[in-house]
Amino acid sequence: FRTILDDEAVDVLVVATCNHWHAPAAILGCKAGKHVYVEKPASHNAAEGEMMVEAARKFDRRVQLGTQRRSWPKIQEAIQRLHEGVVGRVYYAQAYYTNVRPTIGRGSVGEPPADLDYDLWQGPAPRRPFRSNYLHYNWHWFWNWGNGELGNNGIHMLDLCRWGLEVENPVRVSCLGGRYRYDDDQQTPDTTIATFDFPGGKSITWEGLSCSRMPNAAPGDVVFYGEKGSLRIDGGGYTLHDDRGKETEKVTGSGGNTTHVENFLAAVRGDGELNAEIREGHLSTHLCNVGNIAYRKGRSLTIDPKSGHIVDDEDAETLWSREYEKGWEPTLG
Repeated sequence: FRTILDDEAVDVLVVATCNHWHAPAAILGCKAGKHVYVEKPASHNAAEGEMMVEAARKFDRRVQLGTQRRSWPKIQEAIQRLHEGVVGRVYYAQAYYTNVRPTIGRGSVGEPPADLDYDLWQGPAPRRPFRSNYLHYNWHWFWNWGNGELGNNGIHMLDLCRWGLEVENPVRVSCLGGRYRYDDDQQTPDTTIATFDFPGGKSITWEGLSCSRMPNAAPGDVVFYGEKGSLRIDGGGYTLHDDRGKETEKVTGSGGNTTHVENFLAAVRGDGELNAEIREGHLSTHLCNVGNIAYRKGRSLTIDPKSGHIVDDEDAETLWSREYEKGWEPTLG
């Protein structure tokens, strides 16, 4: 891809790599004059997310995050109705994700497959010996490359929560849980409850269960609570309830992933604004990043709502960025 970036005939870079490559590759794309579509989460850590926003501005590039629900028609309608007061003042959003992932077992150290350029795959991340249970998907559960379930799937729901509540940075973050279901090599939790409190008396909670389904639950849902009732987003549609929990309206809908890409291409051509512009994508990803810091440090964090930075906790700030492999550090120069 670094060779492709030198090709003036290429207008767009699509970043569909592992998480630790998302921000470094997107920044390289902006520096090379390419517009960028990048998968969620926007970044592996908070510092990279800030750099992505700065790169998009410095090089005047359109950068879209793959939080596709921003382009689903009935979800757009639901959020618009929330903002218009359909359930009154909205103060709380509850989100969850469930799955039945198996154990990743105990991997063995060895040589990578012959058809894998493991050095390029690791890229900006500090080098680790190859283990048999890293690829193709389990890298999500190792901090050197992944963001755990919070960054893997929580980002989708947290983005909807933040959008519906019309909030940006939190003032307080907590994240509790652990690896409870299996005893294996996984470093990130399989059971998590994260809470984000915002200025103006608003709050978000996200519950993630990687290895157990909730009864009668879809893989991912969001419920917004207001003074006059609630609105639940379920798949591509939504349902309204009054303040006693009685269903008052149900709206069905389907996805809009193609629409999300079309929105990106239209913005590249100068026709309209991005639905998931990188600053919005960074703010939502930032919740995952600071949530993971709170989990790894085992305590709540106080956040400056203007800057998004951690307040009075130098130890937690050590996870704000990361160590990079020498020569692979992302820069804006």
